[in-house]
Amino acid sequence: MLSRLHKDRESSPLRSGVDVDFPLLAGCLGLLGLGLVMITSASSEVATATTGNTLYYMIRHLIYISLGLIAATLTLLIPMASWDRLSGKLLLAAFVLLVLVLVPGIGREVNGSMRWIGFGFFNIQPSELAKLFVVIYLAGYLERRQEEVREQWWGFFKPFVILLPMAFLLLMEPDFGATVIMMGAAVAMLFLGGVGLFRFGLMAILAIFAVYVLAQTQEYRMQRLITFTDPWADQYGSGYQLTQALIAFGRGDWLGVGLGNSVQKQFYLPEAHTDFVFSVLAEELGMVGALATVALFAFVGLRALYLGLLAERAGLFFGAYVSWGLAFLWIGQFLVNIGVNTGLLPTKGLTLPFLSYGGSSLVVTCASMAILLRIDWERRRMLREGRTYVPHPKSSRIEPELGEERLHD
Repeated sequence: MLSRLHKDRESSPLRSGVDVDFPLLAGCLGLLGLGLVMITSASSEVATATTGNTLYYMIRHLIYISLGLIAATLTLLIPMASWDRLSGKLLLAAFVLLVLVLVPGIGREVNGSMRWIGFGFFNIQPSELAKLFVVIYLAGYLERRQEEVREQWWGFFKPFVILLPMAFLLLMEPDFGATVIMMGAAVAMLFLGGVGLFRFGLMAILAIFAVYVLAQTQEYRMQRLITFTDPWADQYGSGYQLTQALIAFGRGDWLGVGLGNSVQKQFYLPEAHTDFVFSVLAEELGMVGALATVALFAFVGLRALYLGLLAERAGLFFGAYVSWGLAFLWIGQFLVNIGVNTGLLPTKGLTLPFLSYGGSSLVVTCASMAILLRIDWERRRMLREGRTYVPHPKSSRIEPELGEERLHD
């Protein structure tokens, strides 16, 4: 064990200067900095009213960013082979956490949902870890079972034997948004894994039908579907949150009202520093600031997809699938959150990656960033040393000695 840890330290990005993907790192750090500024502004009024300290949420968010960067640093030390080897145990841990959050006395209820496990001042949201661990597990499955997934129906449907029970646990919280994002990323990964268009199309039809059925089973979901099409019909009732968000966009105009000058954050717009922080950003920085933020998000998402493409070309299929899965998680949450803020989608409680207030989301997102950096660092190291990837004789799973890739000159 000691020799393995020593080996991992000796072969880590932290001992190789700055040989990581700087564009992705710079984009993510830029979003973190923008998020800190916007949380400080959007939460000032509610923090003053509830705690007497204007900077209360800013200080907590700064702590979360620090924890996220620490988690990213530690994650950067872990070889991708270790994630591959532990993928099954990580998935089991995700199941355990999703069950525990539903147990009275362990799970913490907030706004009618049991989504958190409380540890003093810090709440852990198991769904954030579950989405990450599902991507890692599915990437390992796709690497080992490529031919089965591409040519056999059972190879395509087998992952859903695991995913559907997990989706059921998420719906029990309830967390419909996390369920959609997780399943959407899984289906996208299967498509990039080589699933034929016919099977993929069939799965897409079944998924749309499932979403329709789930929307019909809960009255509040149907109410959200009805409300978002015309929120002004019930401006002071079910459409209140969305109408206030749209007012924020209207007040922002092209150049905004100025940083810190938002009126909507003054108790007009609920959840102004969490789910609807983008509306406050649009009000204070205007359409120009909002579009610049969207462009930065698009750059980070596309860069993550590109790193996956580079890993695939180098033969590192596990890293490629993980990169694509994490990119789809980020892009999915971004599209849903922006869609909710602008009234293009029904109201859903999903955080904006890197920007929204929330410890679990921020820490897991930073760890995901570090995984992407590690994938590209391993690819660069392999090419720099003139080595090629050699699959395991019984499967394409990486089975390295001392946690390193099985490579040869």
